[in-house]
Amino acid sequence: MTAYLLRRLLLVIPTLWAIITINFFIVQIAPGGPVDQAIAAIEMGQNSGLPGSNGGSGTGHANAGVGQVGDSQYRGSRGLDPEVIAEITRRYGFDKPLHERYFDMLWRYARFDFGDSLFQGASVMQLVKSSLPVSVSLGLWSTLIIYLVSIPLGIRKAVKNGSAFDIWSSTVIIIGYAVPSFLFAIMLIVFFTGGNYLDWFPLRGLTSANFDSLPWYGKISDYLWHITLPVLATVIGGFATLTMLTKNSFLDEVQKQYVVTARAKGLDERKILYRHVFRNAMLLVIAGFPATFISMFFTGSLLIEVMFSLHGLGLLGYDATLQRDFPVMFGTLYIFTLIGLLLNIVSDITYTLVDPRIDFEGRQ
Repeated sequence: MTAYLLRRLLLVIPTLWAIITINFFIVQIAPGGPVDQAIAAIEMGQNSGLPGSNGGSGTGHANAGVGQVGDSQYRGSRGLDPEVIAEITRRYGFDKPLHERYFDMLWRYARFDFGDSLFQGASVMQLVKSSLPVSVSLGLWSTLIIYLVSIPLGIRKAVKNGSAFDIWSSTVIIIGYAVPSFLFAIMLIVFFTGGNYLDWFPLRGLTSANFDSLPWYGKISDYLWHITLPVLATVIGGFATLTMLTKNSFLDEVQKQYVVTARAKGLDERKILYRHVFRNAMLLVIAGFPATFISMFFTGSLLIEVMFSLHGLGLLGYDATLQRDFPVMFGTLYIFTLIGLLLNIVSDITYTLVDPRIDFEGRQ
């Protein structure tokens, strides 16, 4: 197992390299980079709004590895002095050759040095550190609730396969799966956040303004009060896949010969179900954990973070993409990729905990 884990950890390096490299070269042909925005701001007389003018983000190394600029990229630049354009280009480090920016980016990312944001006056690592707890909190709660509900429900549906309970529960979870999370979030906001109906939950944020002055039990209740609606909106469509996967896994296992033999020996049905079938059926469910967590962590929670004003990592990366804040965009992509790769390794370790018969060392 140790040798296998070492191989998997070593594979993280080329995978990260490939993803960052592909995105680096895609950005080279993407229009509307920070230099274009700087030129446009100058043309419109908004020098104070230039990318990098709010402190700490105007250094060249922070932006090495982002888009190129030329006179043809922005038509307004034709009316500017070439020396001004050259200075803007130099400020953001785009005067360096392509290969130099690329290898400089790789060296900095190997040291987790993502540079500075172009627009927020802080380093990318500071922004990630402040945003990561929000996304992790939302992702963990959502994934935990989905697993706590879906696994028992899937087992129950397998035991009662074809019954009225199986039919109506399938109908409910499929309807929930069909409802977009952002639409359900709107419904929750309208009905429970002080609109024309109930005022039970806060509309925005993860904590109250007086959070720091609250006692420890008050902080816990305040946090749970704020996180309830975002988590409900996130998990609404997450039950169907895991529930049906659990059900089908159990149905497949109960038809195997070892279950028939156990029943013939007179073993209790509950023991057969939870001592023998459960361990084998859960392998597929465990394999889906990384994908479930990542979907809750980023793609599933992105719109939820926007609607409930939760400043998480998904919202940070989304805003950076819209603003062409390339250091933040690449930094969040790097973090997401790394988390996903590590979670897949954790999933493999969990395989062996659930079923010790699995031996990754024997894999060819």
